[in-house]
Formats: sequence, structure tokens, C-alpha cells
Amino acid sequence: MSNAREIQGRIKSIKDTMKITNAMYMVSSSKLQKARRDLKNTEPYFYLIQDSLAKILDKNPEAGNKFFDRRENIKGKNRTVGYLVITADKGLAGAYNHNVIKLAEELIDGDDSGNMLFVIGQLGRHYFEKKNINIDINFQYTAQDPNMNRARHIAGRLTDLFISGKIDELYVVYTQMVNSMTVEAKSRRLLPLKEERLEMQENELAERYDSATLLPDAETVFNKIVPDYITGFVYGALVESFCSEHNARMMAMQTATDSAQTMIKELSIQYNRARQAAITQEITEVVAGARSKNK
Repeated sequence: MSNAREIQGRIKSIKDTMKITNAMYMVSSSKLQKARRDLKNTEPYFYLIQDSLAKILDKNPEAGNKFFDRRENIKGKNRTVGYLVITADKGLAGAYNHNVIKLAEELIDGDDSGNMLFVIGQLGRHYFEKKNINIDINFQYTAQDPNMNRARHIAGRLTDLFISGKIDELYVVYTQMVNSMTVEAKSRRLLPLKEERLEMQENELAERYDSATLLPDAETVFNKIVPDYITGFVYGALVESFCSEHNARMMAMQTATDSAQTMIKELSIQYNRARQAAITQEITEVVAGARSKNK
């Protein structure tokens, strides 16, 4: 059994670690709430964009054909699929990074066509470089604190690749926060668009578009709005991933703190036993000395 001083040292070390895990928990909690609030504040704008696209298609079904083009005549290895993979810049977030990277690898390996890889986040970037997997566009933006400017730049570059024919499909691989206890790695096709996902919204602002005149024509208006719609989805994926990362980190830090408390409790019992044993030993030595002196 370790002596009392060694056990005290271990308890102090664990308590110092608990201060770090508690601090990381609080930081992640604050960032999570801010990101969710920012996303909620932007949702009405993007819902209105989606409604505008739906109304244009309802009146002019031929509008925006280039964004709906599935290019079914291009098949097999001649077809190029792009994957935008969103990871974190840091670890200590449980299985967050592992899950999204694993899903991306499964999609890439299971795709018999050519593919292009676009990565956000240092951990994903380092992983694919270590595996000698070519990264076509390495977005050097940090995965922390996502904003509209980054989303607009990312969406713009990827949309240009689709319009120019360099990629035939585009998927976003990110992590969605289902609830406070569950996060899930998901893949969603961003381009070509699906008409069934462009649903009309029932609200006062949306009703104003019923009598609107589209100038110079529906095709031009639709093509101008679509990039904003794609930007909104990319921004949403960035925020969802950011929230999922910090939610996973909060859970990991809470688990670490709980484990530390359990260890301290066990070490405290060991410390008390060691202290009692030391006291008993001292008493025994005093009594033995007194007896030998009396003899």
C-alpha cells in the first residue's frame, strides 16, 4: 500500500485535472449556446430564401435547370463526386472526429466513380494526409466560430465546380446534434438540388411573393438566389458540426470529472487506512518502548 504522502500527492494531481476538465466543460457550454443562438437568428432568412425558390419553381418549372441537372448520361469512373468533410481542429471530444471521418471513408471507398475531397478542420486534414488521401481543396478556415463569410466562400467555390462540370454531385459530410445526449454523423447531397426539399413556407412574409414580378426573368432570379440557399446549408452544417463538437466535448469532460471524483473517493479511503495504519504503528512502537523500559 502507498504511504499517506504519496496518496495525498495523487489526490492533489487529480483535483488539478478536475479544474481543467470543469473549465473546458464551461467553455464548451458557452460556445454551444452562442452557436445555437446564432443559427436560430439566421433560420428565418434562409427559410424565406427556400420559400422564394419553391414559389419560382411552382410558377416556372423550367427555372434553374442547371442546378437540378443530375447528369445521368455520365456514369461510372467518368462521374466525379465531391465530398465536403467537416471535422474539428482539436481532440478531447469523444468519438466526434472518429465518427465523421469513418463515414467519409466509407462513402469514398464505396464510390466506384472518381471523387474529389474538400476538408474543413485540422484533425480531418492531418488524418487524410497521413493516409495519403489526396485533398483537392484544403479550406484553411478554423472549424471554430463558423460565420457567414466563410460559408459563402466555401459554397461559392463548390458551386463553381458543379456549374463548370468538374464535379457531378456534391455531398456534405458533417455531424448533426440530434439532442443534448446524441450526435450523429450524416451525409447529405447538396448538389444537384432536389425539388422536393424546396418547400413553401406558410407565413406573412411568404405570402407577399404571390403577386411579385420577377425581373428580368424567373431563370435569372432563381440562379441568383440559389447560391444564397447553398450558403445557408453550408453555414448550417458548419454550425451543427461546431455544436456537436462542443456537445461531445462537454460529455467527455463530464465523464472525466465523474471518473476523477470516483478516484478521489477511493484514494481518500486508502489515505484514511494508511493514516490509521501509521498511527497504529506509532502507538505500537510507543507501547513496546514503554514496556521494554519498565522491564
